[in-house]
Amino acid sequence: MPNPEPLPAKPASNSPTTKPKRGESLLRQLFQCFIVACLGLTSYHVISTYFVQSVKVVGSSMLPTLHDSDHYLLNRWVYHFRSPSRQDIVVIRDPSAKCFSVKRIIGVGGDSVYFKDGAVYVNGSKLQEPYLPSGTPTYACGKVQEQRITCGKDQFFLLGDNRMNSADSRVYGPVSRQNILGLIVR
Repeated sequence: MPNPEPLPAKPASNSPTTKPKRGESLLRQLFQCFIVACLGLTSYHVISTYFVQSVKVVGSSMLPTLHDSDHYLLNRWVYHFRSPSRQDIVVIRDPSAKCFSVKRIIGVGGDSVYFKDGAVYVNGSKLQEPYLPSGTPTYACGKVQEQRITCGKDQFFLLGDNRMNSADSRVYGPVSRQNILGLIVR
């Protein structure tokens, strides 16, 4: 008859193993859930404040480029690496309505923007706007026939693409850099 194999010996333990009480286990799990929730909220806040966030266009001031109720991404990080430039579509803190709005940058610091006979001139050259339907007029604000505005340092002249239905820099003047929140990504 073969010899049976010896059973392995139990490892020696200096401390007795105790199961955590049910209440302690539940508290530990709740604390871990709380920590995970805090980390999630903090991550969301940091990402949407400094990197990228979803925005919804409200209104028709950017037609035909952007449409009412459409969603886009706002790149909040890009202007840490470069300055806003002409043709960028940006979200700003609207100085006249105390809300956010979406506009296109037409002029940057030092640029002279001039309106005459339904055309826009930047630094003396007629502005080429391939994003607008051919023949779209752009008039100065109010009953003024001609208007010249010069952007100061860190100021930007903004227009909505729907020129006949947009409250923009023709109304409230150039916008300071600190009021530009980021670049719309289409």
